Amino acid sequence: MDMNVTQPSTLLVLGGGCFGLTAALELRARGWQVTLIDQGPLPHPDAASTDISKAVRMDYSTDEQHTAMGERSIQRWREWNAQWGEELYHEAGYLVMSRHSLEQPGFEHDSHAFLTQRGHRLRPTSSEMLRELHPAWNHSAFRGGYLNPVGGWVESGRVIARLAAEARAAGVVILENVPQPRPLYDGARCAGITSAQQTWHADVVLVAAGAWTPTLLPHLQGVMWATAQTVFHFQPQDPRPYTPPQFPVWGADIGRTGWYGFPANASGLVKVANHGPGRRVNANDPRTLPPGEEERYRAFLRGTFPSLADAPLHSTRVCLYCDTFDGAFWIDHDPAHPNLIIAAGDSGHAFKFTPVMGEIIADVVECKANPWTQRYRWREKTAAHSDGARASE
Repeated sequence: MDMNVTQPSTLLVLGGGCFGLTAALELRARGWQVTLIDQGPLPHPDAASTDISKAVRMDYSTDEQHTAMGERSIQRWREWNAQWGEELYHEAGYLVMSRHSLEQPGFEHDSHAFLTQRGHRLRPTSSEMLRELHPAWNHSAFRGGYLNPVGGWVESGRVIARLAAEARAAGVVILENVPQPRPLYDGARCAGITSAQQTWHADVVLVAAGAWTPTLLPHLQGVMWATAQTVFHFQPQDPRPYTPPQFPVWGADIGRTGWYGFPANASGLVKVANHGPGRRVNANDPRTLPPGEEERYRAFLRGTFPSLADAPLHSTRVCLYCDTFDGAFWIDHDPAHPNLIIAAGDSGHAFKFTPVMGEIIADVVECKANPWTQRYRWREKTAAHSDGARASE
């Protein structure tokens, strides 16, 4: 990209999730005049960023970049807890178990070997140790895995609210509930954002619209798309067996099955979800569960956490990923539309990196060197990939 945007100027951000808010905060700190526009309130109830919890992990198989980003993010999550004076990141640990031994290649083996090589102290876990230390698990079904004590979960919806408040305090103008905002073009050049009621102009436009990105930018539909994933919240009568340390954030043969979940939160809710292929959808479609989805979840629970299998269902959610073809984020200047920058393609594993995303996106906006941005640049479609923990079938 020949464009050299280094002088602070005016910026419009379309989308108030973790990408948009962190970029707005970072660029405001660098001297930009920033206005952030969202079609809903913040946190947006339909946005991927909005939920009771998101997993925080550094465990990424042998992926050096995402492991390093996870390590730095966890340190910054701790710093944010201290800065905010409240614990929104909960370092409950991350327990990953497989139906195979830890010696068999796969997400669990590869992550354990790679993290150990980087100096992290992990606790290998066997069926016997599950029975003793993590009794909610069906210990007879899972043979090997490990506990990483560094990792856990974050109260994602509350984090978005906190970041929005910080952005306003820093001088970012946030406009909520704007009807149908979309990029405005002057020929090929992106000149601003327009809606049914008003138009805004700026020197640079950053689209960070999550699952709505391929709808707003149809020329990207060949490399990214919205994918629906289901989330279930169960409310056991006694949540204590589902709290740390015996029940941390977990993955159950996650690289093969996609199943993962969380300990009970302050309201006693146990969140269970699937990080799998999902269903391609349009982000504006009604959010509906596939037929038989509750039974699919309960069948999983019967084989993995039998005592949770009959717990009352409190609520469900359909979470939309913005999937790229290779599972890597998409953060770059649009070569066909001067002054337009895209920050999208969360692919279901972005929120954990919230503390480092603002700097990454801001460096792309300003065309500054950053060792982590090359992977997310504009690229041709190639063979599919995933983040290592995501089931492909």
